[in-house]
Amino acid sequence: MASNRLKVMTRSKEAKLGHFIVEFATPGIGHIMKAAGCDFALFDLEHSGFGFETVKSAIRYFEAADVAPIVRVPSKEYHHIARACDMGAEGIMIPMVGNAKEAKAIVECMKYFPMGKRGVALGVAHDNYSGGSVPEKLAGANERTTLFCQIETAEGAENADSIAAVEGVDCLWVGHFDLSVSLGIPGEFDSPKFLDAIARTAAATKKHGKSLGRLVPTTDLGIALYKQGFDFCCYSGDVWVLRDALTQAIGKLREGCKA
Repeated sequence: MASNRLKVMTRSKEAKLGHFIVEFATPGIGHIMKAAGCDFALFDLEHSGFGFETVKSAIRYFEAADVAPIVRVPSKEYHHIARACDMGAEGIMIPMVGNAKEAKAIVECMKYFPMGKRGVALGVAHDNYSGGSVPEKLAGANERTTLFCQIETAEGAENADSIAAVEGVDCLWVGHFDLSVSLGIPGEFDSPKFLDAIARTAAATKKHGKSLGRLVPTTDLGIALYKQGFDFCCYSGDVWVLRDALTQAIGKLREGCKA
């Protein structure tokens, strides 16, 4: 069966460090990330424009490099969730999960009988095109698939405890920009309303033994959030890392090359 490395990660509070891929789904991306020390890749379908054909290739790039792939699908619809699972995504991230009822429906889309209602497809990408016992295949897939529910609405933050309590939910992942907008305080991450929503979400994961994750733009913020209980830290994204490093280098070159 395929690796359960991501599921194992969620069962530890050690820091798991990764990177957000929104632009560069190249054959070498997994090995580049591995060489940089990444534990996981967050591969985005919500905002990137990537399609499922690209996902299928990219997952193999990450597998070859031993970097656990989390695929953020664009919606809570069955056909998005189950398709990403069939293509071999170890982790599925779902945007804007608002309550436990939604979380339970998502689990049913991801899991095979008896845990869910996912349509059976065996001998394909998710089980490495292999044969074997059907009951063992279904149980193995159910154990492997790992669910990251995004808390990025006022409703989701209010219901964080009941969402974290759902069997099959492995991690609550704060979508900080959307959460601030939903709270009516766009970008005000020091606002008491925002900090209270974060505290409720963190308390829910601690109570139910689930992981807690977030995208972070700086290393200092990532370290600070880890100390607050965020064990999944996704540092920036491919576009911004390249842009910022290139901006700094070109600026220095241009200044130094002035006549």
